Amino acid sequence: MFSFTFLLGIYPEIQQTAIDTVIGPLWQIIRNWWWFLLPFALQKPFLFLWEQWRIENWLVTVYQPTLYEIKLPKENPKPMRAMEKVMNSVHSSIYQPPDWWEKWIEGQIQTSISFEIASFEGKVHFYIRVHEAYADSVKSAFYAEFPSIEITQVDDYTKSVPQDIPNEDWDLWGASYKFLKDKPEENAYPLLTYRDFERETELPEQKIDPVANLLEALSVVGPKEHFWIQMTCTPLTQNESNWIDLGKQLRDKLARREVSAGGTEKMKFRPMVFEAMDFLVTGKVPETPTVEKTAQETYFAPEMRLTPGERDTIEAVERKISKPGFSTNIRFVFSGKRGYWQKSKLRLAFAFFGSYATENLNTLIPAINLTKIHKSWFLPMNLLRPRRMYLRQRKLFRNYLIRVPPYFPRSPGPGKFILNIEEMASLYHFPSWEVSPVPGVSRIESRRKPAPDLPKEE
Repeated sequence: MFSFTFLLGIYPEIQQTAIDTVIGPLWQIIRNWWWFLLPFALQKPFLFLWEQWRIENWLVTVYQPTLYEIKLPKENPKPMRAMEKVMNSVHSSIYQPPDWWEKWIEGQIQTSISFEIASFEGKVHFYIRVHEAYADSVKSAFYAEFPSIEITQVDDYTKSVPQDIPNEDWDLWGASYKFLKDKPEENAYPLLTYRDFERETELPEQKIDPVANLLEALSVVGPKEHFWIQMTCTPLTQNESNWIDLGKQLRDKLARREVSAGGTEKMKFRPMVFEAMDFLVTGKVPETPTVEKTAQETYFAPEMRLTPGERDTIEAVERKISKPGFSTNIRFVFSGKRGYWQKSKLRLAFAFFGSYATENLNTLIPAINLTKIHKSWFLPMNLLRPRRMYLRQRKLFRNYLIRVPPYFPRSPGPGKFILNIEEMASLYHFPSWEVSPVPGVSRIESRRKPAPDLPKEE
């Protein structure tokens, strides 16, 4: 190497010849074949733009979202767990994942269903928004468990306010939610569910129902104010999200198990070299691990050391991953006319979603698209706070109108988390008049009964 470098320094012509021999052909290859690498570099953005183009075309030509209002009867003897059966039927009814042709050529996507609760100046309404092709099966799922309700098609209530909020006359505040434990493997941590609130032996006046508390709070929304809550759910399967496998790994981690890639328990054996070193240092003969003893330690010892709280956490994780799940995004919007709008009422949503929080499991926190801009230590940045606030409010309101995730079209993106049918039933169900005697809730005055059997003339 030294002699070659020395020769290049003495004879410049040798140096120039070496450069021409190496660099020249390399430059010729790059100049003539640079375009060959271009498709590989642009493959990912091209596929993304192609997919979005086909999806937009399918949404415009095929997708027909329809909004239905659910009117509740005063008498509703069904417990909260009845809604879990509805959610299970809804999951099966709208689940229709596209194959490769439908996805890349026709642009079809897995449609979602939106469960919504809205208060207009203190009048509370329940809504569902679903693709028209699945509307009949979804309504049948509700009627099967709640035959006394009425489901009617209505116009989109979001059009009852100006579509350019915030403006000179209207203001708004809102947020999209996410899990406090929001890593992919932590989706298996559940929220508190109706199992933690409902008891068969309780009297109606003794039952604890967070939705009943929400209805009571929404009834105090004043004139020129609108409070909307939206939960958009897309059915998932194990093959699509892999969330069940991640949940099993979380369960084994909480149980202090060591599991191999194949899902079997691993047995610990120390190498013979380390055992010999221990014998030379300590003088103790190492105990020979047997398969029976190692298996006994692996299967029983960790579980025996679990505290009651850890056992409850593992049981809750197992219960969540045992039931069908939805990829969910949740948001709320509180809008009103300036002069009437009281920003302090936004705490109504915080109190509702906080009812399902627990320290050892999971919690919903308002963290995505929160309509609040923190001040910066860099003072000139604070001059942009009003504009940043306006853009954030507009984005939140627009996403609510078209029912898309916070970071659409990124998929899955932040703000999407997994709730199973039990959790969704706990967040969206119908309290009876006895549990929630709120006059502002839209209810059916008369109970619907089947037609009587009349005698027929032969």
